[in-house]
Amino acid sequence: MNFSNINLIKHNTEQEIEIAAIQLHIQKRKFIVICVYRAPCGNFEFFLNKLEIILNSLHSHNSELIICGDFNINYLESSNKKDQLGSLLSTFNLTDTDRITNKSATLIDNIFIDNKMSHTIKSCPNGLLDHDGQSLILTKILIPPKSIKFIHTIKLDNDSLTDFQTQLSYEQWDNVFGNDNVNEIFNNFLNIYLRC
Repeated sequence: MNFSNINLIKHNTEQEIEIAAIQLHIQKRKFIVICVYRAPCGNFEFFLNKLEIILNSLHSHNSELIICGDFNINYLESSNKKDQLGSLLSTFNLTDTDRITNKSATLIDNIFIDNKMSHTIKSCPNGLLDHDGQSLILTKILIPPKSIKFIHTIKLDNDSLTDFQTQLSYEQWDNVFGNDNVNEIFNNFLNIYLRC
């Protein structure tokens, strides 16, 4: 998959907002995938202001945003922080994805995508106590299969060289040396060589 790095180091402030991003190039579409961490003890207003600055710098009409990470805002409960984050993200047409929470009393790891994207979410248990993985599957994107390239190799050792020389010694060379046309001579020789 083609991608390019997006440098967001200048926006990182430990405990307040820790953020990284890449841009994926899939066919003629561009997706910017942003991963965010906000510590529960961090300054929420600072986080929202920084996130807005970052989204303004990355948002464009020819790329689609996907934001995921640990926001430490419980989306299973109503709260002012949840409303503020939702309002900010909705200005960029981003909406929270619906997920199944099997064993957790909170939902602090979130994925936000463009509200026009068709998707499914799959939980990926990983054995950690509070953070199962989430797999986002965008259902209307076609990724072309990888082209498989076959490379033909020849084993070169004493046995293979002896076998090659023996095969060449059994060839009739009349169609190579019995011709005056240089192109035909070369083509006839090459055919014998490749066959052997």
